[in-house]
Amino acid sequence: MSQELTGAQILCEALLREQVEILFGIPGGAIMPFYHALFGYRDRLRHVLCRHEQGAGHAAEGYARATGRVGVCVGTSGPGATNLVTPIADAYLDSTPLLVITGQVSSALLGTNAFQEIDITGVTLPITKHNYLVTDPKDIPSVIHEAMYLAQSGRPGPVLVDITKDCQQARTVPDWRVAVHLPGYDASHMKPVQDLGGALEDAAQLLREAQRPLIMAGNGVMQAGATDALLAFAEATQIPVVTTLHGLGAFPEDHTLALGMPGMHGWVHVNKALQACDVLLTLGARFDDRVTGKASTFAPKAQIIHVDVDASEIGKVIPVTVGIHGDARTVLEALLQQAGETSWLEARALWLHQIRTMQATYQHRQPYRHRPDATRLMPHDVYDALNRMFKTHGPYRVVTDVGQHQMWAAQLIDWHRPRSHITSGGAGTMGFALPAALGVALAYPDETVWVICGDGGFQMTNQEMMTVMQERVRNIKVVVINNGYLGMVRQWQELFEQRVYSNTLLSSPDFVHLAESYGWTAMRVDAVEGMETALANACATDGSVLMDFRIEDEVNVFPIVPQGKSIGEMMITETELLPV
Repeated sequence: MSQELTGAQILCEALLREQVEILFGIPGGAIMPFYHALFGYRDRLRHVLCRHEQGAGHAAEGYARATGRVGVCVGTSGPGATNLVTPIADAYLDSTPLLVITGQVSSALLGTNAFQEIDITGVTLPITKHNYLVTDPKDIPSVIHEAMYLAQSGRPGPVLVDITKDCQQARTVPDWRVAVHLPGYDASHMKPVQDLGGALEDAAQLLREAQRPLIMAGNGVMQAGATDALLAFAEATQIPVVTTLHGLGAFPEDHTLALGMPGMHGWVHVNKALQACDVLLTLGARFDDRVTGKASTFAPKAQIIHVDVDASEIGKVIPVTVGIHGDARTVLEALLQQAGETSWLEARALWLHQIRTMQATYQHRQPYRHRPDATRLMPHDVYDALNRMFKTHGPYRVVTDVGQHQMWAAQLIDWHRPRSHITSGGAGTMGFALPAALGVALAYPDETVWVICGDGGFQMTNQEMMTVMQERVRNIKVVVINNGYLGMVRQWQELFEQRVYSNTLLSSPDFVHLAESYGWTAMRVDAVEGMETALANACATDGSVLMDFRIEDEVNVFPIVPQGKSIGEMMITETELLPV
């Protein structure tokens, strides 16, 4: 292209050249030139007008998490940009590839505290992989190319591009001869496996000699597209697999080697197995405190092999025996070639039997029982019904919010395929689910996207129900697990704060009437006998549906590891604490 374009037009062209198809945002003063240019590209760049910038950011996250591509969101300067801080932080902690574009006041006004001027590059410096302030339209092609590369390479994450209004308005002839030039950026994850030194041989040797090995698979397995490699390696070596919250779906839970989720709300048999294993192969997981409990007590008998695309994570929380800085799929494929024979297959069979014995002993004691005076649904009733329905109603993905319902979903839903479980982990962002589901639903219009949220989180971003209607999205089904509390906080107050329920009793609007006012189909379910009909009607409805499930108000998530305790010390009822 040799004609002169405005910076805003160049930005549109740059996004097209990066294969961007959809962006989520809200216009405003400082980003208005971009929106003016975007009108001319409306047949090639789909813009989704959200109701709040936080919703736009989470929608872009949902799109990215479901597809593995970069999600793109847009906001104006000042409050538009600061409203994006929460999804930026969420994406940073969950390694989600995100391109965030914000407008900024004109260059001459920078530093003057002009109307809606906020130093958003300064604000977001700790929670982005990189960010840019662009004042010259000639820089836009290279900045967008670099930003997209940074967002999705290595350990994915958010990149912010802040563009001044005069830069968007200025005209120039763009130079599309762009190349990535980031001399300080470590791209060593791209190294061939033969350059990983002796770490692979050391890891393979430890795994061959292990009698009680475990694999712990995290989000990095999904990001690397390593789920098939993980299945092949586990089957070849007969090593049981633990999946973290963000690893759910990386390994099919109906497999004989699948154990489930570890950590604060992990199963007893999983946590006990971690504490007893002799070799732990950790793939693309960062030893978050919700997984490890008290770090100094985590997996005390294990020699730990840590594979991660981010070298800074290796040894950061848990000392490791072998650290491998690399892509999970590449490393797994190389380890499979070196797996060789082990003399411990009989010992490994006994090890798996011991784990299953622990599972049989403890898992049935999950205390989701009706209290004698209970009249409402129990959470396991809802999740059991969802599991039955998932088996017969086509492809689906589940987006959960944050709280008790999130942990019940992680524990009680059967996860079988990658990128079918999408949640906010590191930041624990209430309000994530509904807008994130919008991004998922637009990416996969032929699949049903189930939203599971609490009554607290749902009230934070439910305005995006209107965005769903505006965009004619018809494949979202919302399940509100409604217990009338900020449930997880109430649980902690009950168990650890002498039942002082300070500001956790939560009033809500009539969710059915609220949904209907947005044009949704909605229903309320109070009893077990109404569940199957409600779910069947939701599946049969051509359009988005909300179901308000009124569950028992003071039921808790168990097991739970008290703060500061080893993951071997789990409460399995309100009064029963298992010893280490």
